[in-house]
Amino acid sequence: MTPSPDNDGWLSHNREAWEKQALQDCEWSRPVDPDVISEARQGRWSVRLTPRPLPAEWLGDVRGRRILCLASAGGQQAPVLAAAGADVTVFDIADGQLAQDRMVAARDGLSLRTVRGDMRDLRMFDDGSFDIVFHPISNLYVPDVTPVWRGCHRVLVPGGHLLASFYNPVVFVGDRDPALAADGLIRPLYPIPYADIRDLPPDRLEAKRGRGEALVFGHSLTDLIGGQLAQGFVIDGFLEDWQPSPRFVIDRFLPTFLATRARKPGH
Repeated sequence: MTPSPDNDGWLSHNREAWEKQALQDCEWSRPVDPDVISEARQGRWSVRLTPRPLPAEWLGDVRGRRILCLASAGGQQAPVLAAAGADVTVFDIADGQLAQDRMVAARDGLSLRTVRGDMRDLRMFDDGSFDIVFHPISNLYVPDVTPVWRGCHRVLVPGGHLLASFYNPVVFVGDRDPALAADGLIRPLYPIPYADIRDLPPDRLEAKRGRGEALVFGHSLTDLIGGQLAQGFVIDGFLEDWQPSPRFVIDRFLPTFLATRARKPGH
């Protein structure tokens, strides 16, 4: 199924936002050091879906496994998985992000493939192309997660796993007024599903665009978790994690990162 058109310009804007972030040494565009790759080659490694390292049993032994790192370029998870022995393909909208993975691969003699594209459209991959899809927090940058889950289900082999993370939608509900945050107050203002392009006042939306910040969408748990079930996945792992550097008042009171491990039924 073809993704919805970019009528509001959000897709091209978000691509450019991530191209800029890749040049600014931001947290999600900072390649791992050579010693991390060296350790991974010796079997000592971890990757992250949320701020804390992922439980080892969620991935297990990745040697020889075909892994799609979906919307997760930046020279971080993919090179580690490749060094640990996986057959890795990195898929991302921003070539600057993908360049970070290519740089680490060249620097440390790793084999991995990079592909530029929209996470909602995996048509370039055949059915059953991967054993694992690794999808760290990124679906807040698209207005509909259904095509993401549909594509993941199709490209996985029967028995394959989708590992995904996302924000608890509660983070999108509150008024962003700095004065409220300074007083430790939460004022619900925005309903879920949330969209910058629809819900922000025009002046604040244009200011956000002007700063080059990516535009975001807050999805419901029905879409984030129920959407995986609707595509035929069976969820066999779930975790919550805390925001180590709280941005919103709510981050201080509940873990706002969520992650799921979902299996495509089969062999």
